[in-house]
Amino acid sequence: MGRELRSARLSASISQREVGARVGISHAQLGRIERAELEGVTIDQLSRACSALGLRLIVRAVPNADPALDAGQLRLLERFRAVLPPGMPFWTEVALPRLGDLRAWDGLLRINGSRVAVEAETRLRDIQALERRLSLKLRDGDADVLILAVSDTENNRRMLDLHREALRAMFPLDGHQVLRALHAGEAPTASGIVVL
Repeated sequence: MGRELRSARLSASISQREVGARVGISHAQLGRIERAELEGVTIDQLSRACSALGLRLIVRAVPNADPALDAGQLRLLERFRAVLPPGMPFWTEVALPRLGDLRAWDGLLRINGSRVAVEAETRLRDIQALERRLSLKLRDGDADVLILAVSDTENNRRMLDLHREALRAMFPLDGHQVLRALHAGEAPTASGIVVL
């Protein structure tokens, strides 16, 4: 944070004294913030210093054990990979084939000429938003079928118990049907949901 403040201040050709006056702290204190020498710097101080330099302070909380924001999704994709037959190729983060489209399939299988897309959901929340997002990806993503891999949690089981039939039009196959086809080295005959 200190380096970013210093860089913005130098780019704007503003002295520490000017920024300190705008923020209500001494130039010496601002210098210690820039050098990461000030213990106990507050969010308020950082926010005011950012504001004085035309920056916006954004604070995020990430899990302590693994700083990757998608760590749960990556673990789910590894569980999915583990249920595939040995040697079946599985690619992750496969860009949709539309120029300028920044979306990607979480995973993709190619089985006997069929493109089987995989989307990983660690926490089911808004079923309609999920359907809408996945319908658009299916429309634009050049996939024959879609497997929705869902983390095996109490919340997700409850959501599926409540809304499985609403999802059946889009995902007619249940997990055992999807896995049976994959274990046979075949693409599922339709889209389906697998809980892992």
